[in-house]
Amino acid sequence: MNEKNQERDVYEAIADPTRRKLLQLLADVEELPLNELTVHFEMGRTAVSKHLAILKDAGLVISRKVGRETRFRLNAAPLREIEDWVSFYKKFWNERIYLLNNLLEEE
Repeated sequence: MNEKNQERDVYEAIADPTRRKLLQLLADVEELPLNELTVHFEMGRTAVSKHLAILKDAGLVISRKVGRETRFRLNAAPLREIEDWVSFYKKFWNERIYLLNNLLEEE
């Protein structure tokens, strides 16, 4: 893990489809309160809160209190680690496809 304050692995945090959907919802807006996030799921506020806590531990979500409400927003910086990892394999496959194309052209 590259981020100093990350308590949880970014890969572990995005492994769950519910958490990926939360990140997608937060990417589309500046910030959302818990009750507006919860309506997108077939689970209660407590379950959504637990998913948000995992994302927050991984540094992917930032929260702030506004009165009695907690609002959440995306912090995409930790996703850079995943982008770097995936880009390595993209180069790997691009090289393999190039070699395959060369072999097919020779035949």
